[in-house]
Amino acid sequence: MTLLTRASVRCAAALLFALPITSVHADGDDTALTNLVALVSQRLALAEPVAHWKWQHHKPITDTPREDALLANVQKRATAAGVDPAFARAFFRDQIDASTQMQKSLFDTWRASQAPSDPAPDLATATRPQLDRLTGQLIGALARVQSVRGAPDCPARVARTLANWKALTRYDSARANAMNQALEHVCESGGVGGVA
Repeated sequence: MTLLTRASVRCAAALLFALPITSVHADGDDTALTNLVALVSQRLALAEPVAHWKWQHHKPITDTPREDALLANVQKRATAAGVDPAFARAFFRDQIDASTQMQKSLFDTWRASQAPSDPAPDLATATRPQLDRLTGQLIGALARVQSVRGAPDCPARVARTLANWKALTRYDSARANAMNQALEHVCESGGVGGVA
């Protein structure tokens, strides 16, 4: 890869991160999937400040009452948005599980080495409002991918979209398993397929 090509890819990735969350789009047939992957990636990025706050405040990673309330709220909002509420619930369960997976990994790393010493962003006033905004945007994104969900090539299309996303961004490979978990129920057949 030439220096100019690398610089172009970096500039494109920087632009993706600089755009507001609602402006992440791509050209082509899988624009809806690209938008969904971008939003999922942004949500997963918030697992670190959440874990940081929980670590510093000696709070457990899992908060079952809060998770249950989120899932119930998601089902209501999904119905209002014309999204299958069972699909929305399964998708957001995957988001919770992926975030939990990342937070546990961070806790393990901090136990084994050095935990962050800087103050964590406030969970109630800084991080949760970002999660709440992403919830609404993700429900909208789910509405746009519903037509793709039942396609026989859906898992391969999700895998291809994810591979493209990784190539265009400064993707943290430590999140690979969490991303796969977060995208587990996008397709009716489940899972993220291989790329041919």
